[in-house]
Amino acid sequence: MQYRGLNELREMYLSFFETKGHLRLPSFSLIPQNDPSLLLINSGMAPMKPYFTGEQEPPRHRVTTCQKCIRTGDIENVGKTARHGTFFEMLGNFSFGDYFKREAIHWSWEFLTSPDWVGIDPDRLYPSIYVDDDEAFEIWNKEIGIAPERIFRFGKEDNFWEHGSGPCGPCSEIYYDRGPEFGCGKPGCTVGCDCDRYMEVWNNVFSQFDNDGNGNYTELKQKNIDTGMGLERLACVVQGVGSLFDVDTVRNITNKVSEIAGKHYGESDKTDISLRVITDHIRSTVMMICDGVIPSNEGRGYVLRRLLRRAVRHGKLLGIDKPFMSDVASTVIKESGGAYPELVEKQKYIHKVIENEEASFNKTIDSGLAILNDKIAASDGKELSAADAFQLYDTYGFPIDLTLEVLEEHGMTTSREEFDRLMNEQRERAREDRKKMGDLGWQSEDLGLDKSIKTAFDGYDTLEESAKILAIVNEGEVSGAAAKGEKITVVLDRTPFYAEMGGQIGDHGVITGKNGAMTVSDVQKTKDGKYMHIGVVTEGELSVEDEVTASVDAAYRQAICRAHTSTHLLQKALRKVLGDHVEQAGSYTANDHIRFDFTHFAALTPEELAKVEELVNDAILAGSPVITEEMSIDEAKKKGAMALFGEKYGQTVRVVQAGDSIELCGGTHLDNTAKAGSLKIIGEASVAAGVRRIEAVTGKAVLQMMNERQAVLNEAAAALKTNPNELVVKVEQQINDMRALNKKLEKMGAKVAAMQMVDLFNVSRDVKGVEVVATKLDDASPEMLRTMGDDIKGKKDNMVAVLSAVNGDKVSLLCVCGAEAVKKGAHAGKIIKEVAKIVGGGGGGRPDSATAGGKNPAKLEEALEAVNNIVDALL
Repeated sequence: MQYRGLNELREMYLSFFETKGHLRLPSFSLIPQNDPSLLLINSGMAPMKPYFTGEQEPPRHRVTTCQKCIRTGDIENVGKTARHGTFFEMLGNFSFGDYFKREAIHWSWEFLTSPDWVGIDPDRLYPSIYVDDDEAFEIWNKEIGIAPERIFRFGKEDNFWEHGSGPCGPCSEIYYDRGPEFGCGKPGCTVGCDCDRYMEVWNNVFSQFDNDGNGNYTELKQKNIDTGMGLERLACVVQGVGSLFDVDTVRNITNKVSEIAGKHYGESDKTDISLRVITDHIRSTVMMICDGVIPSNEGRGYVLRRLLRRAVRHGKLLGIDKPFMSDVASTVIKESGGAYPELVEKQKYIHKVIENEEASFNKTIDSGLAILNDKIAASDGKELSAADAFQLYDTYGFPIDLTLEVLEEHGMTTSREEFDRLMNEQRERAREDRKKMGDLGWQSEDLGLDKSIKTAFDGYDTLEESAKILAIVNEGEVSGAAAKGEKITVVLDRTPFYAEMGGQIGDHGVITGKNGAMTVSDVQKTKDGKYMHIGVVTEGELSVEDEVTASVDAAYRQAICRAHTSTHLLQKALRKVLGDHVEQAGSYTANDHIRFDFTHFAALTPEELAKVEELVNDAILAGSPVITEEMSIDEAKKKGAMALFGEKYGQTVRVVQAGDSIELCGGTHLDNTAKAGSLKIIGEASVAAGVRRIEAVTGKAVLQMMNERQAVLNEAAAALKTNPNELVVKVEQQINDMRALNKKLEKMGAKVAAMQMVDLFNVSRDVKGVEVVATKLDDASPEMLRTMGDDIKGKKDNMVAVLSAVNGDKVSLLCVCGAEAVKKGAHAGKIIKEVAKIVGGGGGGRPDSATAGGKNPAKLEEALEAVNNIVDALL
């Protein structure tokens, strides 16, 4: 068997199955598309569920892939063993109703044993089958030539794949004997033993039954093949190494970490754990960021944040005291960029996300570890309260998994159940005000319609056409008809109405028939391709099977087109001004209004915003034709078309070119950029870590905004008795006048304060040899109180003064203590804290000076009367 690198093995596998008539597909995104059951893609077949179930027609009935996968179920074991990892690549060959067991078994054996391919010694390979699968046994025994004693029969737990109801079937695995040095040494150790000697390298899943969920199995008409083989496992076998961390491309990453840390793999168990954690986690991190996952505190964003931060902490355990993850990411990109060119295309963006998250976490981890260590020191040495663990997370951003790891190192625990309860309570509170509308929930069976029926969309070419009503939903119930005044949802067989998708809102318009009409105020699309026209019946009655005319509001559609084409020009301008790391992270396109989310890591400066706006308007004024074409995805990429993060596109895509902006897009657009009119940015802000949002208006909305702002200027100018052109000069003059007036008032206030101080000194009381005064000052600002307090300290060493003022419904309090009074035990911070409690507030400060506030002016007199007793208790 010849030594081959991991990248070579990947290409060899895909090429082999291309010779068997398979279509090579690129890896699907790690972000599942239209599959809410998965957080991240975790197997080779997961992205192709619709092909297996028949919901979608595959591009070919024989497909081969190398799929990126993430599994975090065993994250706690990553690093502690040589075989656990969160990221892996799954090689697969799939048949959707084409070939079955015979071909799958023959090809797996040919690829593994043929000298033209991998060339593994056949005597070191052992197949397994499901205990009742005699068909597979006959193929292995009589056609491949494997002796019966070398074919192992296992039960359902090991060799039957099923997941609840639905397609399922027996498996046939191939094991590789790594040699007795990897075994447990027990008598009778053979295939199926839990030791590391016999490694499963290939798994053929024969999807041939349908499970009704109650254990009843029927034969599937369309039998499928789902083959999975871990690329890293295959590389372990071919390269003769003991673990996935010793495979060439993975070891190169470990070597980079070792170089940065000044450590060597194999020198100690503790060092090896940290090196393995960082090596594994940076692979996952790079791949997830490339596919559009952004660090956050929920969902897959939290998985990414957890992996990245866990790796950073292990870097600290290795003694790395500087940011290093981006540097290691470069090695990941170098090792895998040939197979995944998108890594190279997006490397600047990947580096930026990692650098920002690492910098943020370094601040968190330093302060969080200090607080956690203090809490551990103050604990009983056995358990940290869940409340403390949650406070570390909620207040300081210190992840619970790191808390658990640190506690484990100290031989301590905390209640994860109680932590999760506190966490869920917080999430519910946070989501209270931002609950989103759920899915429409309408499925074909709910409407009594065949799943295969779809609404034909013709809205790219026409704004009006004849159609037939297929279904009516009235008050949540399927109905045969609807009368005037009723709010309904109508499904048509064809429509010119664009349904809300891709960030673009749905069209408005009317549907009219011979017996009635309705206004359409929203259009949604179901998962199975039916357009739901939502609105109110305005005339007569509409019934199922009615022939109607569907008419889109042309002015409303045109306004949306202005905004959508402007969005494309905006993204192009942002990339020119900020850099190629800018990617769309979400958008909302309405009539004349844009909300555009994009990846960037700092607020835009006024100069950057002005430049972006200028570039967009230059592109509009250029009057470039907007060209829309359909082409293959490969042609689109060659043309330079931009795609959305995480989106999976078919083989034929729609490309929209507006000036030098070229994007894949299914929305509606202008035919010339000049028709957008103009664009005005009205806001820019952060919406998540590493994601900014620009809001803008276009077309008529720009004119409306300008008119409104002009009206405000006119009103302001009239109020200042000037004209709009002189408004700035007039405002500056008013500001200067106010500053001069304030200075006069300050001087007068100082004089008043001096006069009041004389009175204060005359009414002070003696408390154990200290002069004490407590009083309320009329019309005194907090600044005036501080000025008076400083004067008292400077003139009266032996005085304690509590000064107060009421401004609206707020109480301002100040306490000062002279140097001599402090020596005798007076403490301004303690005094003011007790006084503030009485007026419903709080505060504190130094022994010689302290401030506080309160919310209950009615209690101020009582608070001032208590000062003597408070001071007396301190002296």
